[in-house]
Amino acid sequence: MNKELLSAIEYLSKEKGVSVDVICDSLEAVLITAYKKEFDANPNAVVRLDRTTGDYSIVAPKKVVDVVENGETEISLEEAKKIDSAYEADDEIMVDVTPSNFGRIAAQAAKQVMIQRLREAERNIIYDEFYNRTDDIITGIIRRVEQKNVYIDLGKAEAVLPQAEQIATEEYAVGERIKCYVVEVRKTTKGAQILLSRTHPGLLKRLFELEVPEIYDGVVELQSVAREPGRRSKIAVYSRDPNVDCVGACVGPKGARVQNIVMELQNEKIDIVKWDEDPAVYIANALSPSQVISVTVDESKKTSAVVVPDYQLSLAIGKAGQNARLAAKLTNWNIDIKSESQAEEEGFEGAAETAAAEDLADTDDMMNELAVPAAEDPAEPVNGEE
Repeated sequence: MNKELLSAIEYLSKEKGVSVDVICDSLEAVLITAYKKEFDANPNAVVRLDRTTGDYSIVAPKKVVDVVENGETEISLEEAKKIDSAYEADDEIMVDVTPSNFGRIAAQAAKQVMIQRLREAERNIIYDEFYNRTDDIITGIIRRVEQKNVYIDLGKAEAVLPQAEQIATEEYAVGERIKCYVVEVRKTTKGAQILLSRTHPGLLKRLFELEVPEIYDGVVELQSVAREPGRRSKIAVYSRDPNVDCVGACVGPKGARVQNIVMELQNEKIDIVKWDEDPAVYIANALSPSQVISVTVDESKKTSAVVVPDYQLSLAIGKAGQNARLAAKLTNWNIDIKSESQAEEEGFEGAAETAAAEDLADTDDMMNELAVPAAEDPAEPVNGEE
């Protein structure tokens, strides 16, 4: 029994995180590579490795003949009968051809093959591990910033946060811990290439799943996310349980839950609105924190006309159209916003009065009390425009 070999295999398995079977397969490849470096090596030789005892041998098939013409592929009937008297001419016999002592060149070649096989096995394990984490959040430490790309240490591998996936308002300091969204994992000759993002809407979704137990448990569903990274985001949530307030659950006690997410995203404003199966109500909610008088929808064209009070028009549209733009992304509807006086001048009739006004007012009160961060201008709602 080769205890030293078994101990070495077990040590490599623990050290490299590679299975014993992979190491044994690599060892068999190493042994056959080393054997074929010998000048009289049989090209058809194979390795037999007993994974229980650690004993190994190199055997090659030879044909039993009366007169040997090629010693590498043939064996005499007389020699064959010494091994087993049952052998006859034209039989094939597996003969032990293990060299008594491998040469220096063979040993060096074997070492290189073993190193290569183990590295390849490690790369495959790392790839599989991180590939399974695609579309999930991962935490790492910033190691360096090169050519505007941020390289993040994930422990077993290094990932890259490209400039296109970075939030323009963020600064990345070496040694800082950071949460990112795993966009893609590619298999390359140098190992797994892991691409991260800080701008992907999925990052916001996963952060809420981490912070809000009701979302993780499935009681509250996050229906839609619209995001302008580093500036403002909107999420639409819905509660399966009528006794659970979906907006309040996401905001958390004294705004603690949403505060943690805002801090992680470097003070990105977050509007939490209630999803509704009625498009008119949903659109009215999505335009929060603006109040809405009426919403008329055309489901065939996926368009809607919204009437808001005159003094709320700028709030509904938002700075550079941000609020209206995010509401359109969130609901996937085209939204045309008019003030009350504009609607009257154009003869617009807001026939579809919605119950959203009261619901929105209640939501606004809650957000004004709980949502963070506070607006720079005290006169503005906390999740309103700057």
